[in-house]
Amino acid sequence: MIKIVIGGQMGKDEINADLKKLIGDNDVEVTIKNDLDAAMAIQNGEADYYIGACETGAGGALAMATALLGSDKTVTVASPSKVLSEEQIADEINNKGKVAFGFTINTKDTVLPILVKYLVK
Repeated sequence: MIKIVIGGQMGKDEINADLKKLIGDNDVEVTIKNDLDAAMAIQNGEADYYIGACETGAGGALAMATALLGSDKTVTVASPSKVLSEEQIADEINNKGKVAFGFTINTKDTVLPILVKYLVK
C-alpha cells in the first residue's frame, strides 16, 4: 500500500478529494495532517509521499518538509512563475528520489494528475 500525507497550508480538503478521485481503486491511503506531522510521517517511514499547497509552492507548502527531510527529498513542482513539465516531474520522482511535493493551490488541477500518474504505479 502506498501512503500519501497531505500537509501544506491551503486546500487540504480539495486536494484530498481530488487525489481520491484520481487514485480510484488503487491501494493508496491518503491522510490530511498538519505540516509537522506530515513531514515527520515521511521521516519516520510511516508515509511514502508528502503533498502540500500554498501561495508560493515552497513556503507553507513545503518548508517543514524541507527542514526535516532536506532539499534533496523535496521539490516545488509549481510556483507562481513556473510549473514543471510532466517530464520534469517524472524525473524528480524517478531519478532524483523526491518524496515531498509543493505547489501553488491554483495549479492543483495541473499537477495532481501528473503526481498521481508517477507516484501510484
